[in-house]
Amino acid sequence: MIKIENITKKFGSQTILNDINLTINDGQKVLIMGQNGAGKSTLMKAILGELICDNGSIFIDEINPIKDRKNALKYLSFVPQTPPPLRLSVAQLCEYCISSTQTDLNNIINYLKELDLSYEKEHKKPFYKLSGGMKQKVLIALALARDSKIIMFDEPTANLDPDAREKFINILKSKFQSHTLIFISHRVSEVQGIVNRVIEMDLGNIIKDSEV
Repeated sequence: MIKIENITKKFGSQTILNDINLTINDGQKVLIMGQNGAGKSTLMKAILGELICDNGSIFIDEINPIKDRKNALKYLSFVPQTPPPLRLSVAQLCEYCISSTQTDLNNIINYLKELDLSYEKEHKKPFYKLSGGMKQKVLIALALARDSKIIMFDEPTANLDPDAREKFINILKSKFQSHTLIFISHRVSEVQGIVNRVIEMDLGNIIKDSEV
């Protein structure tokens, strides 16, 4: 469970998150949507413990991600919207993931295969030299292979072609029914058939929270 209580975050005079209260229960499939500047990505960073809010608290299975980020992140995987410019090879990136999270390399390879990316062909290439779609596939495979209780995605299909998007959605439908999945996206259609709750944000506020 993710429990968010009265969090507020300001940058200068601008309020990015305005007294947000939100509970996401185990197994829910949640879409957080809104225009640019609505506060979606800031909320995601707060959950990940990447920024400290001015007020309020966040707990991931009763663990505060600010005070105990290492243990909080044991329960959580994240796929960012913009892949980091890593100079590691694909193999080195996988090795880092394996050593830091006890992920099985075979699981990573299998998810890459399901997304039509061959580890055998691409593993020596520097991550930053891959195409946008290939980078996204690698990051998705790393996140899914961890089999975390909670997986968060920021615009996960933005760099995927239609065929890869369909494969990605089918993987989630078939293998992650019991997991908590949280998506940031501008479009409901991207995750239609998966999400059972839609949260709309605008100017740092939750303006709508409904089941679908």
